[in-house]
Amino acid sequence: MSDTIFSKIINREIDADIVHEDDQCLAFRDVNPQAPMHILVIPKKPIDMLANAEDGDQALLGHLMLTARRIAADEGYSDAFRLVMNNGEAVGQSVFHLHLHVLGGRDFAWPPG
Repeated sequence: MSDTIFSKIINREIDADIVHEDDQCLAFRDVNPQAPMHILVIPKKPIDMLANAEDGDQALLGHLMLTARRIAADEGYSDAFRLVMNNGEAVGQSVFHLHLHVLGGRDFAWPPG
């Protein structure tokens, strides 16, 4: 996987409004928020998209989701938030470093899109 803006944020080459960091992941506010709460949760391990995650990444992927849950609660949205993960350019993935969008604070339609 090539250097991405997210790997540069992990390496502190680019500033970000970081809300959480641990040994496995980093979370920061999206610079182009689509909701009052829009936080990205990214693994420190370079995985370009979910389709290329390996069976050995199962614990890491679960960790990302549980981290998203904790962040939503910390932000005051424990009872109503949405997680989004795009997989591939055709569905809107623009940064090829796996990431979860944690969104809350507004009404969301179903189906998404």
